[in-house]
Amino acid sequence: MKTKGSGAAWRYVMATLRPYAPLVALSILLSAGSVVLTLYIPIRIGNIIDLIIGRGNVDFDGILPILWQIAAMAAATGVMQWVSGVINNRVAYTVVRDVRCAAFRRIQTLPLSYIDSHPSGEIVSRIIADADKFSDGLLLGFTQLFTGVLTILGTLFIMMRIDFRIALAVVVLTPLSIFVAKFIAQHTYSMFKLQSESRGDMTSYIDEMITGAKTVKAYGRAASCMDEFDVYNEKLAKYSLRAIFFSSLTNPATRFVNSVVYAVVTLTGALTAIGGGISVGMLTSFLSYANQYAKPFNEISGVVTEFQGALASAARLYEIVNESPEPPDGEVTLADVDGNVAFDSVSFSYTPSRPLIKNVDIDVKAGEHIAIVGPTGCGKTTLINLLMRFYDVTGGKITVDGSDIRDVTRRSLRSSYGMVLQDTWLRAGTVRENIKLGRPDATDEEMIAAAKAVHADGFIRQLPHGYDTVLGESGEGLSQGQRQLLSISRVMLSLPPILILDEATSSIDTRTERRISRAFEKMMTGRTTFIVAHRLSTIRGSDKILVMRDGDIIEQGKHDELLAANGFYAALWNSQFAAVEK
Repeated sequence: MKTKGSGAAWRYVMATLRPYAPLVALSILLSAGSVVLTLYIPIRIGNIIDLIIGRGNVDFDGILPILWQIAAMAAATGVMQWVSGVINNRVAYTVVRDVRCAAFRRIQTLPLSYIDSHPSGEIVSRIIADADKFSDGLLLGFTQLFTGVLTILGTLFIMMRIDFRIALAVVVLTPLSIFVAKFIAQHTYSMFKLQSESRGDMTSYIDEMITGAKTVKAYGRAASCMDEFDVYNEKLAKYSLRAIFFSSLTNPATRFVNSVVYAVVTLTGALTAIGGGISVGMLTSFLSYANQYAKPFNEISGVVTEFQGALASAARLYEIVNESPEPPDGEVTLADVDGNVAFDSVSFSYTPSRPLIKNVDIDVKAGEHIAIVGPTGCGKTTLINLLMRFYDVTGGKITVDGSDIRDVTRRSLRSSYGMVLQDTWLRAGTVRENIKLGRPDATDEEMIAAAKAVHADGFIRQLPHGYDTVLGESGEGLSQGQRQLLSISRVMLSLPPILILDEATSSIDTRTERRISRAFEKMMTGRTTFIVAHRLSTIRGSDKILVMRDGDIIEQGKHDELLAANGFYAALWNSQFAAVEK
């Protein structure tokens, strides 16, 4: 049963089931067969009762064949239900596998702005918890919804054939169960949606606290974080209790309706039997059908309640799958890149009302080393994001070797860059896998040479299993400096034509930094390099220094030229020098 707001989710569910239509059809046929046999058994039981009424009138010759028929039908029903259950399980869990794949695949194509604006824990909750909820509701709907409806229609038809007057009493009371199911469905969808959303918020908070556990403990914030967690937990408990409250109305409400229907049928049937309008055996069969007729309403109401939760979860998954992907790839493939880069009147803003980069012009020749400096928040990292095409410019264009990067395939563009960031990222896996991330086909000799070049080989060999040591999530077990050395080794192994170094040595001690600088100098020879740095002493030898402030390039030139100009760069240099002197 659909409710307002669940239409898109319902269409999404139907679309996910379409590839498995043959299996669904087979399951429906088997379910229909089991229902038909189940409905025929009470008639045969009624026939047996009619054959044993009256002392000395038991017809054993007539009873035995009927008993064999009942046994065969019961066995066939059991087999059909088992096969149908196997098919339903296969469809449900295969569909949820496909949904997870579709969601994860879409995440790979979503613009970085989506990832930046949504907590990672909330996204994880959608793909894991909501997908499981969707699977559970889908499985329950498969197994009970169709058989329930078919049972209602079948029992109603048979009861009409036996005695339409008694059946009419049942039909008159049927709307009560429908109203109950509709009431529950209208209230449970919104409650289950809020439950899923609050579960995602709590998952996101837990993920955040685990990631920052050291900082939380260092600042003594464990107690206050527990208080914040209690707020999320109470919110989830509140919405869960509301959802369960409405869903728990299902059994008592529908059982009450069922009892009323059964009582009316019993009374009406008994009076009809006394008047000779129906035999005792058929009355027994009729009561059995009345019970079977009422029972599916209870099950269907439960299915509808569970399905509303599944639809709420499907809607959250659908939001990811239906999210607009990043702009399409270009058709140009970069090859043999020289490293000429140009920013032509580039403008950009994360939000239209707050412009950040305004009409920036930069012309970088192949092999030049460009340093980008400026205060925090001036747009240094944003320039790098635009260069990597993590975000698209809102005005102007960026070219590499004369090709607009929007016309270039992202794979060929990004494979032309080697990037070392201040915030290093290492995957859960071996040291070998992390260094070879950019060049999986590299030999072990090349990998070790790259590690030695950045002075990472020494600490790697001291690890329990050397290059085969398995690192935890985000490189747990290594210091921040060691993680950064592995990231630098990764770039050293790839040696792309354009390098991006964003505070690449910020977590490395001064002695090691001086040793690595020689490796950097060798690596940067003949390669276009963009260096984002706060320590100005590290970029004195750059071919050009771009000084940024509030999204604008206010000064550019060599180190000595900028000092001689006695402008903003000179003020930055003198402030750092004064800080060192103090």
